[in-house]
Amino acid sequence: MFVHTVLFHLKEALSNEEIAAFESGLDSLKGIAANKAIYIGKVADTHSRNFVRSDYDYNLTLLFDDIEAHNTYQVDPLHKAFVAENSKFWVRIEIIDSE
Repeated sequence: MFVHTVLFHLKEALSNEEIAAFESGLDSLKGIAANKAIYIGKVADTHSRNFVRSDYDYNLTLLFDDIEAHNTYQVDPLHKAFVAENSKFWVRIEIIDSE
């Protein structure tokens, strides 16, 4: 199992339309066949607990059978289109990969 997690730090003052476009872009990643499972979420309201990260806006977690499936995902046209069309919405991303 290979787990790929991306934390998105969005630009401040995005319009509702821009946020909707970003969310739609995230949803488009569900169409990539290499994904075994996908989860998209926002920061939970648990930031009052010590050690809980809450400094990001969206979380994308994908599960793959192995690193080869992850590598296939990275070059998939849907993933490339997502990055090209949506990178204008974030100031920073963080990626955590584990196996």
